[in-house]
Amino acid sequence: MDLLKIKTLIDFVGRSNITELTVTEKDVTVRIFRTSPGQEAAAEPEQEGSTTSLAQNAGADTPSKPEKTHAVKAPVFGVLHRTPAPGEPPFVAIGEEVEEGQTLFIIEAMKVFNTISAPRSGRITHLTEIDDGEVETGDLLAEIA
Repeated sequence: MDLLKIKTLIDFVGRSNITELTVTEKDVTVRIFRTSPGQEAAAEPEQEGSTTSLAQNAGADTPSKPEKTHAVKAPVFGVLHRTPAPGEPPFVAIGEEVEEGQTLFIIEAMKVFNTISAPRSGRITHLTEIDDGEVETGDLLAEIA
């Protein structure tokens, strides 16, 4: 299957209501999927609740607003790269401020390099320890506050 056909399939999934598409041609199978906004939203209240309980257990005298974080999850399975090339510094580090659309990682899947960008601006509060190792779809890669 050629790269142009794969890009066309990716564009199709992005424009449609389809959340997953698997296409097999000869000996090659390509699986394209996206997470729905409802699934991401369902995971956020659990993060908020755990943040609130940590603040309450710390003995905070004044009620403070919990810091809302946004999870950045692996959209595809593959090899995660935290640096643009071997020997170079990582794209981001914990505590750094990022802009919406800024590259955070690259996931290599079937010789295709997928750029994982920040879905919103904020500060990196969590980063995965995995570098040049395999990640599965849905694995938590980072959190942005």
